[in-house]
Amino acid sequence: MSSVDVGKRVFLAQGEALKLIGKNLDQSFDHAVDLIMKTSGKVIVSGMGKSGIIGKKIAATFASTGTPSFFVHPAEAFHGDLGMFAFEDVVILISYSGETEEVIRLVPSLKHFGVKVIALVGRPDSTLGRNVDVVLSVAVEREVCPNNLAPTTSTTATLAMGDALAVALIEKRDFKPVDFAVFHPGGSLGRSLLTKVQDVMHSVVPNVHPDSCLKDVIMVITQGGLGLSVVLDGEEIVGIITDGDLRRALFRKGEILNLRSKDIMSNKPLTILCSELVRRSEEKMLDSGVTALLVLDEFEKLAGIVKLQDVSRI
Repeated sequence: MSSVDVGKRVFLAQGEALKLIGKNLDQSFDHAVDLIMKTSGKVIVSGMGKSGIIGKKIAATFASTGTPSFFVHPAEAFHGDLGMFAFEDVVILISYSGETEEVIRLVPSLKHFGVKVIALVGRPDSTLGRNVDVVLSVAVEREVCPNNLAPTTSTTATLAMGDALAVALIEKRDFKPVDFAVFHPGGSLGRSLLTKVQDVMHSVVPNVHPDSCLKDVIMVITQGGLGLSVVLDGEEIVGIITDGDLRRALFRKGEILNLRSKDIMSNKPLTILCSELVRRSEEKMLDSGVTALLVLDEFEKLAGIVKLQDVSRI
């Protein structure tokens, strides 16, 4: 059998296992979500070995989607880390066998603290399953490992259960993209949803008067380096002249040396407030087929220019 065939078999087998677990979800899942929603504390996840690795991912997903969460190694909990647990917390313990010694040893202390415990287990009737508040079964028929030994399908099932809890909590909390961005300010989504136009605009604005001659217009546009100049009459915006406007004037006007700014400018240039999000400025430019917007301050006075090339890097 080729490696491709083996890979396909793995995907199919794990997919079928996940379907079965999803089909068998019951009110215990609702109970688990309700416990997490009602807690005023944090969700603490713990597990050994491969289960611990999966637990770290589950905690990270919770934390980035509005559910304060972190991972505690069960063995280290007995060397001071039990101090991280408080009565208002909810704990998720992960052990496929439900008999992992280091995990089971946590239960008496957690009960003493009055902590609610959710278990993700492959055997609901195990020691762990019998001694917690809520049991979520991640039982699979067998591991996809040919020896039925390496945690493979079972860890996939556990990860999927964690994702299912996270998604249910996202919907319960009505967690929006902008909320997600708050926890991911360094990512592209976070930057596009949190960065404002005023953070990326060019505050030095090339400008000319409506009666400026063409030679002065060309000089201002060249020195400004933005490929355009705003036409101002005092503080009033009366138009904009771009490189494209200059080229079109050459073709349309014939003799151009006597032309003035007002003869070639585009009227009513598009604007955006400096307090708007960068994401909105990009949408506006793409929808309108332009590559720059004039930026206005809170008093609707010219404050800067934002270019498409600036916001597309965000």
